[in-house]
Amino acid sequence: MKFQIIIPALLSALLLSGCSGDDNDDDIRDLREEISALETQLGNASTDRAALLAQIEALELELAELDEEFEARKAIDLTILHMNDHHSHLEAETFDFDVSALSLETRNAADEQPAEVSVRFGGFPMLVSLFNQQDTQYANVAKVHAGDAVTGTLYYTLFAGEADAAMMNQVCFDVFALGNHEFDAGDQGLAHFLDDLNSTACETSVLAANVTPHAASAIATGYIQPYRIMEFEGESVGFIGIDIAGKTKNSSRPDDGTTFQDEIATSQTYIDELEALGVNKIVLVTHYQYSQDMALAQALTGVDVIVGGDSHSLLGGSTFSDLGFNPVGDYPTQVTNLDNEPVCIVHAWEYAHLLGKLDVSFDSQGMVTACSGSPIIPISSEFVYEYADDDNRVLSGTDAFAVRQALTSHPEVVIAQNDATTAGLLKNYEAETAVLTETVIGNTAEDLCLVRWPGDSRSTICDVADTYAMGSDISNIVAKAFMEVTPTADIAIQNGGGVRVDVSAGDFTMASAYTLLPFSNTLVTLEMTGQQIIDVLEDALSNTLDDAGSTGSYPYASGLRFNVDASADFGSRVSQVEVNSRVAGDWAAIDTAATYIVATNDFIASGQDGYDTFGVVFDAGDYVDTYTEYAQGMVNYVNQLTKDGQSLSKLPAAEYSTQNYIGRDGCDHGAQADCVDY
Repeated sequence: MKFQIIIPALLSALLLSGCSGDDNDDDIRDLREEISALETQLGNASTDRAALLAQIEALELELAELDEEFEARKAIDLTILHMNDHHSHLEAETFDFDVSALSLETRNAADEQPAEVSVRFGGFPMLVSLFNQQDTQYANVAKVHAGDAVTGTLYYTLFAGEADAAMMNQVCFDVFALGNHEFDAGDQGLAHFLDDLNSTACETSVLAANVTPHAASAIATGYIQPYRIMEFEGESVGFIGIDIAGKTKNSSRPDDGTTFQDEIATSQTYIDELEALGVNKIVLVTHYQYSQDMALAQALTGVDVIVGGDSHSLLGGSTFSDLGFNPVGDYPTQVTNLDNEPVCIVHAWEYAHLLGKLDVSFDSQGMVTACSGSPIIPISSEFVYEYADDDNRVLSGTDAFAVRQALTSHPEVVIAQNDATTAGLLKNYEAETAVLTETVIGNTAEDLCLVRWPGDSRSTICDVADTYAMGSDISNIVAKAFMEVTPTADIAIQNGGGVRVDVSAGDFTMASAYTLLPFSNTLVTLEMTGQQIIDVLEDALSNTLDDAGSTGSYPYASGLRFNVDASADFGSRVSQVEVNSRVAGDWAAIDTAATYIVATNDFIASGQDGYDTFGVVFDAGDYVDTYTEYAQGMVNYVNQLTKDGQSLSKLPAAEYSTQNYIGRDGCDHGAQADCVDY
């Protein structure tokens, strides 16, 4: 979406008279007023005229210098090319494109026109080509990554960030702001990743203004800085990095003693510092979530642009919904800051799917006068259709041309070639993972959707309506897997954020399990009362609803089901809690005084992600570590299904842990089809 920001007439008049919000403009105005006052005193007979004239002359010299600096400033245009949250997704992925309206000549084995074709999109080889192409088209370009580069696929499991750094260095970002998952392997793991990121001639500034490493931290010296100042046509633009504080502390693994300061206060501190240095064009690079970025902009003075991440938000227009994706806002999104000045906010979705391109125009005093742009999806020029079962073929000739024309009729979609160097590097990493990737351990009978809260739009293969009432399919299955592979457990609880991807119908491989569950967690059991289990559920909800914590704390379970009212107060959000130990009998109301064995992952068991009651039990030593890696637990479960002749599929509705859900706005997802909030 393109729009023009109109400066009000009063503000224009003030700018023309030399009075604006800029510090130098204020100094010019003050000097003029002081000179005028001194000139008035010259009419006083008792005045020492020589002294006054000398003082006026000195002030006029100072005014001339400031006027010269004021006049030297000029308007500039800046193009920001950005991405975020690629989470070790390095390869291209696919989406299905409906071609039924194109009247193709191609026929399948049943002599029918294919209804859809598979389109390869995104991935670093195509993205690097797109970054390079866009970079050469514009005079003033900044390349920005807004965090969460690592964790999510086998590339991270096996290479601990090395492969991610190799891909990022092909883009050669000017700015990389730390995200919460950069701390998943502690400060030492982050240092190793940043060493890899700076192992080539490419120099990427790593920004984290609100992160203070402890004195002995591996990143204490030489790794991070609060901001970077870049020069474009002699004009300075400041980029400030902000990480999401609470989520990083509670949902990742930074060292004890490494601290995370308030996002709003830190942003204002460094905006003020940059303005004191004469920098009046300010870009925040935040890993702070789309909705919070809008609130952040409105709470600050001096901010012009926010390039964000963390919420995996797809911004854009009807192109994306037409292609089957779920956009959640405009690109760019416009709000106003505390000075009632325009701020342009952009995010670039997730998983190296696309590049965000924001064009910003600044006037000579640093005010945003216009911003426009869009996400750009790079796609392959080849399209695959299903000819027959297990026989996929490449569309050719005029039919392929017709599909290309249909897709690229959307300005956000471009045909891109793989960058040869990047593709070669990735191929080396692919070779090392091939054996594990190709090991099929089971079959998925149907698409299994991933969301965190019922009604959110995180899934990339399912419609919001599919998870609207009861939440994530795959997260419930993961909880069941953990219970099944832990013989002593009555029930299992898994946080939604620990499950990372949808699972499509088809082969389920070893790689599928490790991509689904990419963290280095083990399964543990805890002995808890029924009341403590209820408290755990309340804690998990409160982490998001009350503490602005990760949405990934939403609880999923097996052998345990309940109703949720997110609009209620803490302690009253969970009701009708029922237990069915190992899902082997009948459902019955939980006994608050009885004792149950709960299987979960060691991360939330230790109290992370807001699971405070788990933490109390864990800290008391009342847990047993099974030493089963949680992804391996999923592998074991799928292996057992396969041995029993079964496929991975959706659970019966009675086994979904969330039986009824009322959103934060009081809308009952079980009774109303048009709730808009989670």
